[in-house]
Amino acid sequence: MTLRPEYALGNSPYNEFLFAAVGEEKAGQSLTVLSALARLGFDPWTEAARLAALPREAAARAFAVTIAMLPEGDWQVTDADIIATRLVRWLPKPGDAAARVPTKVVAAQHAATPAKRRWLFWAALAVAGLAFGLVLQPETLFEPPHATVTAPNRL
Repeated sequence: MTLRPEYALGNSPYNEFLFAAVGEEKAGQSLTVLSALARLGFDPWTEAARLAALPREAAARAFAVTIAMLPEGDWQVTDADIIATRLVRWLPKPGDAAARVPTKVVAAQHAATPAKRRWLFWAALAVAGLAFGLVLQPETLFEPPHATVTAPNRL
């Protein structure tokens, strides 16, 4: 099965932004925007699409808040505005035709949310039923099996 074009890395208009370096971590490794967003629990492509839809100044301010949530590397929290301004230049401009593709992805993710919720509901219901069934079971785990006593044979 092949990936849909919206999901392919080669077709993403956000690659330059997502693979740009935020800075160097304390361990000496380069931290990319993609890794930083993923570590903070954001979907990188959704966040990039959200930032790309904003004017550059607003995107830089919003992304500076995100950078400030990261543990410090070779940068400090006070450098977040400068780093964010440098990085948002890699985003496609608002209204760019290439930037419209991921909006379909975002819409598809939100459309799938009710189905995910239904699945989660049924899974939780199954777990609750299993737990309830285990609670109702008699606790005979460490008891010997009941033996039937028979009268001895007399000849």
